[in-house]
Amino acid sequence: MIEALGTRKIVHVDMDAFYASVEQRDDPSLRGRPVVVAWKGKRSVVCAASYEARRFGVRSAMAAVHAERLCPEAVFIPPDFTRYKAVSAAVREIFQRHADLIEPLSLDEAYLDVTVNKTGLPTATQVAKTIRRQIREELNLTASAGVAPNKFLAKIASDWKKPDGLFVIQPHEAQAFLLPLPIGRIPGVGKVTEVRMTELGVKTVGDIHAMEIAALESYFGRWGVRLHQLSRGIDHNPVMPNRVRKQISAEDTFPDDVPLAECESHIRRLAEKVWVASRENVRGAKTVVLKLKTKEFNTLTRSLTSQIPPASCEEVTSIALRLCERVALPPQQLYRLVGVGLSNFQDEMMEVESPLFSAIRESETDAL
Repeated sequence: MIEALGTRKIVHVDMDAFYASVEQRDDPSLRGRPVVVAWKGKRSVVCAASYEARRFGVRSAMAAVHAERLCPEAVFIPPDFTRYKAVSAAVREIFQRHADLIEPLSLDEAYLDVTVNKTGLPTATQVAKTIRRQIREELNLTASAGVAPNKFLAKIASDWKKPDGLFVIQPHEAQAFLLPLPIGRIPGVGKVTEVRMTELGVKTVGDIHAMEIAALESYFGRWGVRLHQLSRGIDHNPVMPNRVRKQISAEDTFPDDVPLAECESHIRRLAEKVWVASRENVRGAKTVVLKLKTKEFNTLTRSLTSQIPPASCEEVTSIALRLCERVALPPQQLYRLVGVGLSNFQDEMMEVESPLFSAIRESETDAL
């Protein structure tokens, strides 16, 4: 039986293939065609893919050259973040009609706490339906939404009927819904973690639920404690408006350990990924960080801070690669992980980093 989930009513709204959908909306010739938002080139990564392109296996963060091989007929469009920000602001204005507690995660998704909504609608489900209708009618775009008693469940629910879908998880339904899910459905469980779990015989949320918390902690450290909570649908973390993101980072864990000399292509891809993410942010980052984890699980970082923030993806990439020269370990040293990050932003303006998980707290449940 699931622990009490709390009285919050949370809506997670996720725009469908946002950048690609904006391009298709604004250029009728692109509608119905596979659209890939990316700078075309061997060192570029996919920012977004339309659902027509996704049918060929194209996904965000994929190398653009790989996307082109998967879908030769794809139309590549360079990203226009100024336009995407303007559309995102229009979406935010719709959110603000319904709630004061809004936690944006990026340009295309946000949490809303509608426990008490501003329009007097009787349920969170009605709020979600109204928001989706207003986005469709006013902006000619579609959004998917999840409604649940907490952020963790709402995030899963919004992805359940994509695109252009709505899914509701009532408090009393949460445990039955969660237990059969594959572990990859848990936000934060990436491919590497999923493989490791599968090797341990953990394939579903129910398998996690059946494990003792001590065993989970021994296998996965603090993340194991979180997994224990998530398998019970526990997340009392509140919606946090205007929470400032202190850094933007991305990292790769390799299937096999590699020397530093073989990390260049990964560093280039990760640098472009964080640069793209930083374009959703009005602040400039003065510090570029390179993170490495050795075969022996020792972590080392190198960073460079300048008075003027990097002005291009190429500049971020160049700095990250130069930071490799400051790694004093021998050339034969092997690494299991590499990461690139941006930090030390110029001001405290928007953007959000939202932990989904917190400690257990008992409370009453309420219908959604």
